[in-house]
Amino acid sequence: MTSPGDDAVATAEGEAAVHVPYGPISVGSDGVLQRLRLAAYAWAERESEVLLVRVAPTEVGAGLWTLPGGGLDFGEDPADGVLRELREETGLDGVVTDLLAVRSAILDPEETTSGYRIQAVGVLYRVAVTGGELRDEIGESTDRAAWIPLAHLDAYQLGRLVGWARGHAGG
Repeated sequence: MTSPGDDAVATAEGEAAVHVPYGPISVGSDGVLQRLRLAAYAWAERESEVLLVRVAPTEVGAGLWTLPGGGLDFGEDPADGVLRELREETGLDGVVTDLLAVRSAILDPEETTSGYRIQAVGVLYRVAVTGGELRDEIGESTDRAAWIPLAHLDAYQLGRLVGWARGHAGG
């Protein structure tokens, strides 16, 4: 079984035999496997609303509302990655207008689907939506996309990422 951010390594017979997470793996002094994850996130506003997505029931943090975004593919520029994730998770297209912040956080094994300790490095961009049609993502890491009034954000179950981003975006 793969976890988000995992990649299958094929055997000579063409069957997936080992799952290797993106990024280099090391072993911590306590014996826990650890790796680095680089991701990009979009802060998109219109009038007095912000675009959020809800974490799917099958994921860690199920039901929490967070920003569109996620892990980068190898070699992908973070600005390109955030626009790819925006399209995948919301159906919307956009342009990056500003780099807002970069953060680094350590997630303990019980907070991750892989069971690894992960250093999560997130790049936050302000994104202007330019087109597309808002839709929910089906069968992936999020299950709902919505424009949420900034004045009502506190009524939602928000992931930590939203509070951090809000502080940098001024929303």
